[in-house]
Amino acid sequence: MDRFADIEALVAVVEAGSFSAASERLGVAKSVVSRRVSELERRLGSRLLHRTTRRLSLTDPGRSFYQRAVQILADLDDAEQSVGEETAELRGMLKVAAPLSFGLAHLSSALTDFLDLHPAIELSLDLNDRTINLVEEGVDVAIRIGDLQDSTLVARRLGTSRVVTCASRGYLERAGEPLHPDELHRHIGLQYTNISYKQHWQFVARDGKTLRGQPQIRVRANNGEALACAAAAGMGITSGPTFILGPYLRQGRLQRILKEYDRPSVGIFAVTPPGRLLPQRVRRFIGFLSDRFGDQPYWDDFE
Repeated sequence: MDRFADIEALVAVVEAGSFSAASERLGVAKSVVSRRVSELERRLGSRLLHRTTRRLSLTDPGRSFYQRAVQILADLDDAEQSVGEETAELRGMLKVAAPLSFGLAHLSSALTDFLDLHPAIELSLDLNDRTINLVEEGVDVAIRIGDLQDSTLVARRLGTSRVVTCASRGYLERAGEPLHPDELHRHIGLQYTNISYKQHWQFVARDGKTLRGQPQIRVRANNGEALACAAAAGMGITSGPTFILGPYLRQGRLQRILKEYDRPSVGIFAVTPPGRLLPQRVRRFIGFLSDRFGDQPYWDDFE
């Protein structure tokens, strides 16, 4: 009886989504994976997976056991790697989640470079603007931008991004340029829906005073890149992070406005589940991103 092999089989099935995919990942026959999971359920006296012809899903006991199983395997992997030097070859699965726009524009190239440095690392990447539960979904590290809502997570700041307000030259020629947030009520706004209206149109004057604008919202989207494209097409004014808007400003597709009333910068964080000893591959990956981005990131170089 190999208890760790049984646990590894369950985790592989959940993360791969099927017994067939898990068997390919583990390099054993599908029947072996199925037998290991069944043996684990028999030993525990509880069904861990709902099995149908169309999909697999965890039962409530299975979800609880899976969360602990991921931790057990991570701790075992870290214990094995800690025997070697810090410079020893990293290996194993790295599960990363990040917002879509940031992931496509900046994280993807960083991941490629990290994988080139560590060829034994496997990667599972989830690019989505939704806020995921790291523990339930077995994610090693997630990139979060802005205020962190879940105080139980362990966070490390990777860098910052300025927030600027922009519009296309065509829009400004047609509608005029607002010189104060109070003038936004005469303009069309493009609203990012993952933050509140109040947050999106809040500005800070040079004297530290907080001001708010009230544009007429024409386009709402939960993705900043979509709003940048709409702004570049002359559809209105957008306000967002420079890791999205920086290239548009460098290319002249957008122009900064309300320069005296910028919004506060936002932090970019790597967050990990609480109470977990991080494997070396996760620690080294977070350090790699911190070195790459930092507090003076390349995406702010547009002026």
